[in-house]
Amino acid sequence: MSRAFVFPGQGAQSIGMGRELAEAYPAAKAVFDEVDEALGETLSALIWEGEADELTLTQNAQPALMATSLAAMRALEAEGVTVEAAGMVAGHSLGEYSALAAAGALSVADTARLLRTRGRAMQEAVPVGVGAMAALLGMDLEGARALAADAAEGQVLQAANDNDPSQVVISGHKEAVERAVEMAKERGAKRAMLLPVSAPFHCALMEPAAKVMEEALAGVEIAAPKVPLVANVRAAAVSDPDEIRALLVEQVTGSVRWRESVEFMSREGVSEIWEIGAGKALSGMIRRIDKEIACRAVGAPADVSAAAESLRG
Repeated sequence: MSRAFVFPGQGAQSIGMGRELAEAYPAAKAVFDEVDEALGETLSALIWEGEADELTLTQNAQPALMATSLAAMRALEAEGVTVEAAGMVAGHSLGEYSALAAAGALSVADTARLLRTRGRAMQEAVPVGVGAMAALLGMDLEGARALAADAAEGQVLQAANDNDPSQVVISGHKEAVERAVEMAKERGAKRAMLLPVSAPFHCALMEPAAKVMEEALAGVEIAAPKVPLVANVRAAAVSDPDEIRALLVEQVTGSVRWRESVEFMSREGVSEIWEIGAGKALSGMIRRIDKEIACRAVGAPADVSAAAESLRG
């Protein structure tokens, strides 16, 4: 049986996440300390005791979710489960950075700083109110692309996240997204709803942020990951550091091909996926993509010990 470790993206954050891990495992606590030090602020205090609105800010949510994922990974390592227990890793959007840090391609400190930069750059790329994102439920990628093309009317509108067979997220100019939401029902979508996000991620409007990330990534050392990364924009495995660097830049404006990434892992023989960090959103998507894949969420001490026990058994 082949296993993959996957790492959640934005939207999975919640106040208090990772706190039990930090209390139970010194190695998990050390991750939060390292992130605080790298950012020069106590992000851990915001994660555990702050206001949800502040944690949800892109520049905070991104490093916070990575810290929680890496804390869970360090807790697993303390129980004898290393990243090599997986045949490959993947992450949803910012989760790709968590996956690379877990696989030893990036240091935790560099990852925290990169995600802080990425969060700010994505936020600043488009003035507030100019862009939007919407989830189309009960519509596949082909349908979403056709809808986006018709609703764009000369503005930017793209399929941003192909999450699972029944959920595609579109992103672009607010008016174009609103037109698509209006048209979606008659195009066969079960539901279409605007998402509570602060910027239109994963579309051409993010080009200024891609340039910022190109510069930021150029100054960071990336090692070959201990296990291959299934990259968002390619939905295939990569291990070459230069290729990873280029794909992380492309990822800012490119689509998150999550459905295809899971299908790729399945074809490669993955039959079990562990979601490492906050929430269970990816597990839900994975089940809708391939019912044969067993899913396990690893975000609390009890999950860590149960996961480790499953390998010993």
